[in-house]
Amino acid sequence: MIRPASQVEHVADPLRKAGRMGNCPDPQTFLDMSPKLDLEQLDRLHDTSVLSSSQFDLPLMRELMKLAAYMQLRKFEAGRALEDKILAAAFFEPSTRTRLSFESAMLHVGGKTLSVADAKTTGVAKGESMRDIGQMFNSYADVVVVRHTEQSSLQDLAEYLRIPLINGGNGSDEHPTQALADWYALCKWRPELAFGKLPDKFRLNIGIIGTPGNMRTVKSFLSLALNFHENINHITIFSEMADPLGDEIREMTNNSPIGIDFSRNLQQSLEYLDVIYMNAIAFLGDGYRFFGEAFSLSKKSQLKPDTVILHPLARGEELSTDLDETQHNLYFNQADGAVWLRQALLLAIFGRVRHVVPREFIA
Repeated sequence: MIRPASQVEHVADPLRKAGRMGNCPDPQTFLDMSPKLDLEQLDRLHDTSVLSSSQFDLPLMRELMKLAAYMQLRKFEAGRALEDKILAAAFFEPSTRTRLSFESAMLHVGGKTLSVADAKTTGVAKGESMRDIGQMFNSYADVVVVRHTEQSSLQDLAEYLRIPLINGGNGSDEHPTQALADWYALCKWRPELAFGKLPDKFRLNIGIIGTPGNMRTVKSFLSLALNFHENINHITIFSEMADPLGDEIREMTNNSPIGIDFSRNLQQSLEYLDVIYMNAIAFLGDGYRFFGEAFSLSKKSQLKPDTVILHPLARGEELSTDLDETQHNLYFNQADGAVWLRQALLLAIFGRVRHVVPREFIA
């Protein structure tokens, strides 16, 4: 049964602890829509690198999120599923959430981790090529997660790499697993997005604050949004830049059934936005720049009562901490869910889903 947006109840997350703030939708409400797992969809990820959001359609996302929900509810025993595997977290660009999230995910399913937390401590500082580093990873690990400031880094690394590669953010290009975590949070909040077609008047209006052409999280979020076109009415991109899309993303969205427009006035649009995705950090060729002053949100903003806010974090002045204790705050749940989503992803990449899913949960 499809529930109107205004009638959706937000059930307290059973994993919520004292002090957890914001909107914590229950993963079980997502599973109630379709409890059985289609393992053939998850098999598509077996021994596969994850480089772009374009690799994920709605059926695959849905099964990956269902597996993540079961993991979050601790319905499956997976503590030794990857005990014979090693993940290398190679972060040539600073990161807190993504690196620790992948390491935590790997440890939760019994695997081991190796970390590069600073490019200055690697052979890159001495001029070593990414191709040669890729060759070394073949001997050191079974999967590698890479973050790098250069868009071409993944292509260079993959030239000699024989193990699965996961894009942890490459320059201004993509961050696919962040986008999967973003939509996991939204689908727990509104399960109908993934399992049915909402009546027209209840389809979502989404506001994206940022520039998809320069912000990898925004680009990947927008790319995956196209998979939910039946339940999204409109997307408005709020940016000060004259061309926030760029040629590649414009081509991607040209044939989209979702209406997309642009605005420089966020405050006048708040009355109709159901979801707001924020980011204030853009990579503009020579480094990172912040665009937080023109578009900011606080408790004083005229948000609809049931509007939710996503933010990949870290945040600045664009997102006030006075929203943290409100139901608008879905960004903490978004960060929490990334660990479980990445556990599901790793299990699928290593072909271990059948090892942890009891038969009664398989379609």
